Amino acid sequence: MSYTALKPRPVSPHLGAEIEDIDITRPLTNRQVEELRTALGQFGVLFFRDQPFDHDSQKRFGRYFGELDIHPNTPGPDGHPEILPIHADANSKVIAGERWHSDVSCHQEPPLGSVLHLHTIPPQGGDTLFAGSYAAYEALSPRLKAYLEGLTALHSGERNYRRRNALNGIDDRGRVFPQAVHPVVVRHPISGRPALYVNRLFTYRINEVPEEESEAILEFLYRHIEKPDWQIRFRWNAQSVAFWDNRAVQHLAIWDYFPNVRSGSRVTIKGEALSPA
Repeated sequence: MSYTALKPRPVSPHLGAEIEDIDITRPLTNRQVEELRTALGQFGVLFFRDQPFDHDSQKRFGRYFGELDIHPNTPGPDGHPEILPIHADANSKVIAGERWHSDVSCHQEPPLGSVLHLHTIPPQGGDTLFAGSYAAYEALSPRLKAYLEGLTALHSGERNYRRRNALNGIDDRGRVFPQAVHPVVVRHPISGRPALYVNRLFTYRINEVPEEESEAILEFLYRHIEKPDWQIRFRWNAQSVAFWDNRAVQHLAIWDYFPNVRSGSRVTIKGEALSPA
């Protein structure tokens, strides 16, 4: 890829790039937006340092790439329903993202991407792991790729959101959480590359095979996606931003900093229905 408005610095052979010499808290040019979109499709996750977002500038940045989503379980603060607070401290019973997942994959049209900004970080720890779904798919054997072709899986928010609400003492009786069916292997809308699209947090079962077979295949795929071979680890600084593509990567937030504070906000960009590879 050729970039003129950006300077992507790849983090690993499979995944991730640091983007330097750009201020994403200010309005961007069309060229910058298009190159950021291209870089997201190429690298899966983009990292920015020294970006002191407020809610308005974070929402403006996200809207360059699409309409913003309102989280199905945790709407944002007054006046900013698109903002998802990300906060953990000594009183936290659970944190966001403590299991490998792709954000809100239970939506019928799952998110294009997520933009996370942290303004407060612990003295040590609090890193985020990312795993590349392109590389994970490409490493499968030809016979397993052929087996997975045409299979679909059920994704649901029921289990995850009710667990979180119970731990946080939130009564969610009467609420209905989204669910959707997606291909097990999707074709990425930007890059055209095939990627695995199942995750521990939201995927329930593969629809076209018996339950026991589904459980065995999903467990294998989860472990395969989670291999360190196609992982990177992002160490946060205050005012850092991570912008990841939910169709190309999964992520895991490490909760190794209790009882210290880790705090910021996320916006999520709406996507589209996913096509099979």
